[in-house]
Amino acid sequence: MKKDLEIQKHVMDELSWIPLLNSNEIGVAVKNGIVTLSGIVDSYPKKIKAERVAQRVAGVRGIAENIEVRLKDTDKKDDSEIAQAVLYELEWHCNLDPQKIKVLVEDGNVTLEGIVNWDFQRKSAAKTLWNVKGVTGITNNIKLTDTPPPSNLQEKINSALDRHAKIDAKRIKVKVEGHKVTLSGFVSSFSDKLDAEKAIWSSPGVTAIENQLECAEDMI
Repeated sequence: MKKDLEIQKHVMDELSWIPLLNSNEIGVAVKNGIVTLSGIVDSYPKKIKAERVAQRVAGVRGIAENIEVRLKDTDKKDDSEIAQAVLYELEWHCNLDPQKIKVLVEDGNVTLEGIVNWDFQRKSAAKTLWNVKGVTGITNNIKLTDTPPPSNLQEKINSALDRHAKIDAKRIKVKVEGHKVTLSGFVSSFSDKLDAEKAIWSSPGVTAIENQLECAEDMI
């Protein structure tokens, strides 16, 4: 098991390696493999990037992200302007029906509500707004349609995990209860934990996932 100080150094080194980020703006604390990111950045993409960078570092078991976005005066926009820009981005998104998504903007924070068929649509709706000028935060309350799960859903999920090159499916237990899937067992890294969850979101009828996977190196 990697020590917390070692993980902290690797996360800080990785943050300093990314051109978009100023590592001096981001604080890194680690306890029992859980990384807490703090500090102030001047754009929402920097906040997201810092979290993604920390996720891929070996030994990381989880992320607590407390980074605050404070825009430069030149980047600040009225909520009405942000809302118009958000609606424009959603209108031009090829995988979304903007008529099914509602947008609320308050002090630069965007809240999305509505219903889509797939999790990738829900995630991409938020992702397409990352670079909208003036956005300081995104709350994604979009829900999935309540599609009846197939009778062989467990089999489909196990097959999806088996096909994933980076995941040892034999170490993962899958429990299906209606529309909810619970994952338990072990993976080799935090990023693999997220990848396993991502693979299952592609299964029809899944509307909730409880990810209890642990990193294998925690058991060493």
